[in-house]
Amino acid sequence: MKAIRVHEQAGISGLSFEDAPDPTPTIGDVLVKVAAVGITHNELDWPLRTDRNGHPRDAIIPGQEVSGVVTALGMGTAGIAVGDEVFGLTDPYRDAAAAEYVAVEARNLARKPRTVDHVHAASVPRAGLTAWQALFDHGKLAQGQTVVIHGAGGAVGSTAVQLARWAGAEVIGTGRGHSRSLVKELGADRFIALDEDRLEDAAGSGFSGFSGFQADVVFDLVGGEVLARSPALLKPGGTLVSVVSWELPADRDDIRKVFFVQEAKQVQLTELARLVDEGHLRPQVGGVYPLAQAVEAYSAKAAGGIPGRMVLQP
Repeated sequence: MKAIRVHEQAGISGLSFEDAPDPTPTIGDVLVKVAAVGITHNELDWPLRTDRNGHPRDAIIPGQEVSGVVTALGMGTAGIAVGDEVFGLTDPYRDAAAAEYVAVEARNLARKPRTVDHVHAASVPRAGLTAWQALFDHGKLAQGQTVVIHGAGGAVGSTAVQLARWAGAEVIGTGRGHSRSLVKELGADRFIALDEDRLEDAAGSGFSGFSGFQADVVFDLVGGEVLARSPALLKPGGTLVSVVSWELPADRDDIRKVFFVQEAKQVQLTELARLVDEGHLRPQVGGVYPLAQAVEAYSAKAAGGIPGRMVLQP
């Protein structure tokens, strides 16, 4: 089969479009004919050069978000049939989906949303799971509460805005000014343009007061100074959640602070598909490229300014 592979950890410059061995589904796996694959530009820098048993991986196929059609089942696989349209997230310690076929654990897949095509379905898994787990598993966000979402115009941030709105929360998005219209359209009550306004002033008062709002949850997708200033946005007992840095601000011992990496959970993928089909969640696609043009796709996303998920198609 044709695939995108990385032979050394050299970022985008290490990508190669080439022939690769056809994957074989093992126990609990399904073989998926890939229709679309969502990419994250910085995944090429993640230090995953071994498998789960510690064996070195000389060549890695990236692109963990997949949507496609099941063509074969591994031994002992149940709940999914050949011909099913599925979407989900591959194991980071195995070859991913930037290829014509991928073998995936069945537990990491769910039925694809019925109302969207494979391109839009492939933009959901990582963004959806990350946003869901940040807001609800770790942030415990509930109806009537207030959430601040930093980086609200990106793939994860825009998904988080929609999920928080669906949950009945007051949503305050932050990001660059060019994201304002999209974030407001997706359901944010307020938007703070961090390249135009100071976070402290936009919140309603000085750094220590923040009388404009006090959030129950802050979800950080930016890091740096934005993360450092985030504790002051929270009311006592609130939660700061980040997927950017495990080095969380040390100030304030009256709030919870959480760093996490998303997990593939079939029950949550199923719920995300339901929300898409019911119109509560609109997948955000930033661009679509042929698999052979993966370098161009990764480069365009890394350059910034493109909202939503970049998608490759074999």
